Amino acid sequence: MTTVDSSSLHPDAIADLTQSVTGRVVVPADPDYEAARATYGNFYGLVGAPAVVVQVSDADDVGVAVAFARSHRLELSIRSGGHSSSGFSSNEGGLVIDLRRLNRVEVLDPSRGLVRIGSGAVWGDVATALGAEGFSLSSGDTVSVGVGGLGVGGGIGWLVRTVGLTVDNLVEASVVTAGSEQVRASADENPDLYWALRGGGGNFGVVTSFTFTAQPMSRVIAGTLQFAGGDLAELLAGWSGIMREAPENLNSTFLAMPDFPGMPGGVQIVVCYAGDDVPAAEAAIAPLRALPGLNGDDIAPQPYSAVLGEAHPPEGVTIATHNAFARELSDELSDLLAGVYTELGGSVLMIRSLTGAFNRVPNDATAFAFRDSEALIISAAFLPADAPAEAIERTHQLWGRLEPYLQGTYGGFSTARNGEDPSRLYPHDTLARLVTIKRTYDPENLFRRNHNIPPDLSL
Repeated sequence: MTTVDSSSLHPDAIADLTQSVTGRVVVPADPDYEAARATYGNFYGLVGAPAVVVQVSDADDVGVAVAFARSHRLELSIRSGGHSSSGFSSNEGGLVIDLRRLNRVEVLDPSRGLVRIGSGAVWGDVATALGAEGFSLSSGDTVSVGVGGLGVGGGIGWLVRTVGLTVDNLVEASVVTAGSEQVRASADENPDLYWALRGGGGNFGVVTSFTFTAQPMSRVIAGTLQFAGGDLAELLAGWSGIMREAPENLNSTFLAMPDFPGMPGGVQIVVCYAGDDVPAAEAAIAPLRALPGLNGDDIAPQPYSAVLGEAHPPEGVTIATHNAFARELSDELSDLLAGVYTELGGSVLMIRSLTGAFNRVPNDATAFAFRDSEALIISAAFLPADAPAEAIERTHQLWGRLEPYLQGTYGGFSTARNGEDPSRLYPHDTLARLVTIKRTYDPENLFRRNHNIPPDLSL
């Protein structure tokens, strides 16, 4: 689809749009435009300047906004929490559909754990609301991340080994298509779209609400084990060996990082034991506490909502990120990871243990693949804001040493400004199926401000 300069929009067109929605239309001349266009991408220098922001109130508004963008050939962005570190939550001179008013959280059927969540809600509010009703839902780990993006991207959170990804718990989605049609996607209704939404991202339409299966659990046993000194490769190998044998209620992330203001560096092992069975949790966590160099431990029972935190990248830096899945965290890979981390300097290494419920989902059951992976590995190198291209290229070269041991990448942690190569996000057969579904639901590629799957992609 060809776009045109949005400055050619006639004021009458904006007036018609304003009268056609029950929500609010914000344009650059409005006093709250700066607040309306702000996203988490601002931390990465990705400050969009859309011509129109439509703060929708319902699915009908979404349909009107989609039709307006389509008819005026405007670049279209969908904003939920606004956390896209690739800048997809906004654009230059186009239209942004702001979903934040669609933030209702409701328990539909307590006996089955069915909950409905508006796509504009953020996970911190979801965890608090569900916790008050005695439920938890596998989600991201940041309070301000939106349900809309993560809910179709994957969702590798603090319950991933116990109940899988967020998308693994999706029962039904209400979707507005590129033709402004409102449809439902479930195992029984539009099953092809339902399959694609579970990991295929925002390529197929705008989800206005999700129905999930939540867990009858509101408390966990969680916290951080801090380690000082010691051999990084040895600690990593020890952690991965323990997690291979750990009960599925134990979820864990391995973190190595330099000193930050107010936060000492070193190795941290963050754990979240699903449920409030203290003796069982203590037994599961004991092997991690026995690793060498432990000098801090704040693990305690707490509400699941308290586990979710907030994180903003430091300002005034350039961040070079990489992530990929590892089928096996072998001793050889642990040694390589430790070496690359040391050579990068000033970087953060995060390794999320998968396995358990994540592995039990067949690779072709959802668009989110790589189910045979033991872990997700993320590296973030913090460079000066004016770092030359050579410094950034060096981080790519160092990461390249690991690639023989890795597969794929997770779009949710990607900072690729133009989107990831879809062949890195999906295995061949998964991608071929996604392209076919894209041609059905969005043949003109209206929904392309994402890790895009072009409908004309040749495989």
